[in-house]
Amino acid sequence: MTVTSTRLGPDWPCQVKTPGSYDWERSATRWLRELVPSRYASYPAFVRQPVLLARHAQIQVEHEIRVARTALQTARADLPRLGLHEGVIEHTIKLYAAEVMQLQHIARSVRAVTRALVAAGR
Repeated sequence: MTVTSTRLGPDWPCQVKTPGSYDWERSATRWLRELVPSRYASYPAFVRQPVLLARHAQIQVEHEIRVARTALQTARADLPRLGLHEGVIEHTIKLYAAEVMQLQHIARSVRAVTRALVAAGR
C-alpha cells in the first residue's frame, strides 16, 4: 500500500478513509459502487480495478447532472401541462436545483477519489 500525498478537502467524501490509511481503497470502492447501477458495481473488472470503477462513476454522475439540468430547464414549461399546481412546480424546481448542486459536489468527490486511487497505483 503506497501512502499518497492527496490533500483532503471539502470534496473528499466522508465515507472514504484517508488515502494511505488501512483499507482506504476498499472504502473508496464501496463508496464508488453506490454511485453506479448495481449491475455495473458487480462486474469483476470494476471490482478488481477501482480506477475503472471510478471512471464509470464519473461518467454516471455527469449523465445524472445533465438529466437534472434538463429537468430543471424544462420544468416551468412542461409541468403545468401535466396539471400540476404552481406550488408543486415551484417545489419541484427547487428540488431539481438542489439535486444539480449535490451531483456537482459528488462529481468533484469522485474526481478527488480517482486522483488518490491513481496516485496509489503508481
